[in-house]
Amino acid sequence: MIDFVTGRIAEKGAGHVVLDVGGIGLHIAMSTGSLASLPAEGDSVTVRTHLQVREDELSLYGFESSDEKTLFEKLITVSGIGPRVALSALSSFRPSAFAEAVAHEDVALLSSIPGVGKKTAQRVIIELKDKLGVPDLTTGGARAGASVHAEARDALLSMGFSAAEVATALDKYDGAPDDSQSLLRHALRRLGGGV
Repeated sequence: MIDFVTGRIAEKGAGHVVLDVGGIGLHIAMSTGSLASLPAEGDSVTVRTHLQVREDELSLYGFESSDEKTLFEKLITVSGIGPRVALSALSSFRPSAFAEAVAHEDVALLSSIPGVGKKTAQRVIIELKDKLGVPDLTTGGARAGASVHAEARDALLSMGFSAAEVATALDKYDGAPDDSQSLLRHALRRLGGGV
């Protein structure tokens, strides 16, 4: 297993980076967030990696953080989720926002990931809820919090924000779990709308 690679950035492309490591160019597929965090071409960088071995192909996937790498490795254990779909998930959500969507059993939000349908989103929730160590937010008072969360999410989506923007905006809300207006104001402030 190749755990990380250190090299000079030779090229940045859509969905990948090429690192010059001792005169060898390694093509590493990455999420859009990880690519955006890389320094400029010509600079040296260390990238955490996962090597996917198949009969006819060796593919290297890169990550900006160990949390992102851990989530990727858990995602590809789910039936129907391959490395490319896992990278789409990482491009759509930060690991904390993804875990929150799983905790809320938010099938609609997870199925907004390119390549993930409703059934696959349900499978992700079932298979990853315990592996991600997320609390069960679907019982009792927490269910009310989940419906408030869903209500705020639907309102933001109807305003034209993307699923990834909405997930990020709803993240780290520490107000009353049953106050949808406060949650919506919190999200709009994070989106730069100010309220």
